[in-house]
Amino acid sequence: MKPIKAVIFDLDGTLLDTIADIADSMNRALSLFGFRTFNIAEYKLFVGRGVDVLVDCVLGKTAASEKTWNAVRKMYLKTYAEWQSRKTQPYSGIVETVMALKAAGIVVNVLSNKPDPDTKAVVDFYFPARPFTHVIGQRPGHAVKPDPSSAEEIVALLGCDKEEVLYVGDTATDMMTATNAGLESVGVLWGFRDQEELEAGGAIHLIERPEELLTIVARRGTA
Repeated sequence: MKPIKAVIFDLDGTLLDTIADIADSMNRALSLFGFRTFNIAEYKLFVGRGVDVLVDCVLGKTAASEKTWNAVRKMYLKTYAEWQSRKTQPYSGIVETVMALKAAGIVVNVLSNKPDPDTKAVVDFYFPARPFTHVIGQRPGHAVKPDPSSAEEIVALLGCDKEEVLYVGDTATDMMTATNAGLESVGVLWGFRDQEELEAGGAIHLIERPEELLTIVARRGTA
């Protein structure tokens, strides 16, 4: 096995606990259009597959027209752009782990299904030291995870072999992204989904605390 040279992190539920700001923003959009709102536990199951799927989830049992669907989506994105830093926080130990990886010469990156402008804005806000080499969110014309193309794009930009890259995330979507891209997956147990989902998604490693990622990298470094 080759040593690890790079790590690709998912964002929501992996680096940052964003669920309250997502829930508040979507619930505001739903309320403005007269739809029922949802709780945090429900949103943890809705997120992770891109904003279009999120809107599908909250409007799935309604008779919303395409026009209304688009209006709810637009209002959510507008509100989230304003509210995305109200309650969001990095998970305990994650900033220190990211900085320790970078200090050890590991290239750290972010790949999210959150819209690209929001991904870049929230990463810049919560990681002012800007440790990440590539930060990519959902972009028009690009397939969302678990499609592997954006993960493969990052690997190509880094010039690494796939076996030198770890993919870290909190959902089955992330684990499938890693598998589809030929990357070694690390499922985190502090995020939005549980161990059963991560294992079903094909997680190779499971960790309970961010610093455990350093151990995985160190073991590979001496292989």
